[in-house]
Amino acid sequence: MARPRKFSRARLQQAALALVDRDGLAGLSMRALAARLETGAMTIYTHVGSREELDLLVVDAVVGAARWPRRPRPDWRDEVRDVATAAWRAVRAHPEAIPLILVRRTRSAAALGVAEALLAALARSGRSRRRLLVAFRAVSALVMGFAQAELAGPLSRRAGEPAGAVVRRVRALPREAFPRLIEIAAAAATSDAESEFRHGLDLLLAGLAASGTRARAPRRRRPRAARAR
Repeated sequence: MARPRKFSRARLQQAALALVDRDGLAGLSMRALAARLETGAMTIYTHVGSREELDLLVVDAVVGAARWPRRPRPDWRDEVRDVATAAWRAVRAHPEAIPLILVRRTRSAAALGVAEALLAALARSGRSRRRLLVAFRAVSALVMGFAQAELAGPLSRRAGEPAGAVVRRVRALPREAFPRLIEIAAAAATSDAESEFRHGLDLLLAGLAASGTRARAPRRRRPRAARAR
């Protein structure tokens, strides 16, 4: 009887992610992973004790691929751009894993590391507590939302569908009912996903910068004569 093949945890992680990329979350199981690694299911359990641990392996593999410059930047907004763009690229590279990231990220070491880096950058804007929380949620939502927008929504492509087919499908809608949707469908045909993300992030950061300035603005003191009345 052949002995089970040995493999590293890193190889197990990459094999699990490859299954998700190919077959979606429905294709990820201990049995499928064992078959891909040419070993027995019980061998998998020596590395991963539960399905939740297997899920976390995949989340760590995706989010852990995010890379950004680990150095201070003169402008806090540039640090936010670095972290957020790196996270978006990592997530977008594995769209089938997005639902898993959304439900498991609070227990993923890699996801927690990205979150802390993003919070540190946002905190440099002078935010703390609730204002820091709101800013963090806004940027995180933008990262995940832009990645998901390519999978769902009126401009998303079906499997194997060319971009031109999406434009034709949307343009076939009644113009009087959907004029703006038709307008952006034509723009989406020649648009670049990363430039869209960066533009959206710039809009958000401009809003955060403006709101931060208003929050720190000192109160105007009334003239002494007006206070005496």
